[in-house]
Amino acid sequence: MEFVYFGKNPVWINQFTDLSDTEPIVLDTLSASCNFVSTHKFTDKNPLFLFLESEDTDNNIKKLKALKKEMAENQYIILISSQVSAQLVSNYISSGVSEIVDANIPKETLQQILSLLPRLKKTEYKQDSTQAFHLPFWKRLFDILASGSALLILSPLLILTALAIRLESKGPIIYTSKRVGTNYKIFGFLKFRSMYVDADKRLDEFKKNNQYQDTTSLTKKIYYQDPDKSEKVVLVGDDFRLTEEEYLARRKKLKANNFVKIQNDPRVTRVGRIIRKYSIDELPQLINILKGDMSVVGNRPLPLYEAELLTSDEYIERYMAPSGLTGLWQVEKRGTEGILSAEERKQLDIQYAQKFSFWFDMKLIFRTFTAFIQKENV
Repeated sequence: MEFVYFGKNPVWINQFTDLSDTEPIVLDTLSASCNFVSTHKFTDKNPLFLFLESEDTDNNIKKLKALKKEMAENQYIILISSQVSAQLVSNYISSGVSEIVDANIPKETLQQILSLLPRLKKTEYKQDSTQAFHLPFWKRLFDILASGSALLILSPLLILTALAIRLESKGPIIYTSKRVGTNYKIFGFLKFRSMYVDADKRLDEFKKNNQYQDTTSLTKKIYYQDPDKSEKVVLVGDDFRLTEEEYLARRKKLKANNFVKIQNDPRVTRVGRIIRKYSIDELPQLINILKGDMSVVGNRPLPLYEAELLTSDEYIERYMAPSGLTGLWQVEKRGTEGILSAEERKQLDIQYAQKFSFWFDMKLIFRTFTAFIQKENV
């Protein structure tokens, strides 16, 4: 810790000396504070605390506002005052004061406050950084150029695919589903239809073949227990009765296996198997990219029923990154017989959110092309 003290009280000067390995910097007034802070280089690792004795309130607040503009992230202003009205507290805080302490505060209490302020700043920064993600300009520019060019170049393939889908089975050529993308934004996710028209209605019928799902059922029936003879809380639904403990245990298992991917899916058409194998069914998402719903590279947008299970703090970071056509977990197992677990996919999404950059995106695009012919549909 490093200290700058604007005042003349020797008791405080001695207190700062006891709290720090370095001698405090003592200045008589606040007048030269801006020049002092801007011209002196302090180490980033050690927080800098500027202590100010309450004097001329109006004049101090003006100087504090100017001082705050010159201060770095790890620097804090602390006001020393025995009596401050609620209105003055508000004025001081808005002008940049981090904390107001009593002139007779014990050294141990002051030490706790000084250690707490940097941790609070980190927590506030982390919360602010996860409130909303803003797509970098370079990424949006690349998305527009790449998706626009790809749509022009691939237009013959798009037309042929549309004709093949229409000839094989009745129904729309483009399938639109609601997906959750960046910042929990819900949008219409476009794909060439690769399944029969009643595929969504038959999902529950084939969930037992889901390679990411165990056999846990949230609504498995149990024998009803008489509440008078049991201390357990029984949850009763239209078609199930569960103890509260069993419900929570099954809910936890379902949350750990929330991706849906059915092996040898009987709902897929013959044309659908071909366009899925070569990822042609994903090409309409170039329109999503051009519209700004998603990016070329990013975390895969999730269906609503999957996203609902990934809203806890440990997974929230995956939504604070671009949604993409291809991404980190798509290329990890492409072209192999291996299967990523649900947890591996979640962690790869978080990893991409933490480290994505222009060159990292280019690397993933290159890996996508080199593994274009795949044995596993991802």
